[in-house]
Amino acid sequence: MPRPRKCKKVCCLPENNLFGPINKRDIESEIIPMTVDEYETIRLIDLEGMTQEECAERMNVARTTIQRIYIDARKKLATSLVYGNRLLIEGGDYELCGEKEQPAFRCPRCHKRNCF
Repeated sequence: MPRPRKCKKVCCLPENNLFGPINKRDIESEIIPMTVDEYETIRLIDLEGMTQEECAERMNVARTTIQRIYIDARKKLATSLVYGNRLLIEGGDYELCGEKEQPAFRCPRCHKRNCF
């Protein structure tokens, strides 16, 4: 029996979940799916400047899990940029911060509770 999937803690959902070229006429081109936890990993490591260890701690998973997620997410971003495919962010195994916990403090970035 496989090990159950662990939910990753995610601070907030992206404001926009579909990205792609604006000058491409073929709107039926391949859509590359990116999960919300992949998006959060890219946000924390590349935008916020965290290490993989810090990101893993924030998302409440192992560093090796973050490393795998990060590699997959970067591959999807590169494919979208190079080949002009649309990128759709949705789904995945995640839990928004504060869904199961009592509020303690607010995230300095998005002002939601329990992001740390």
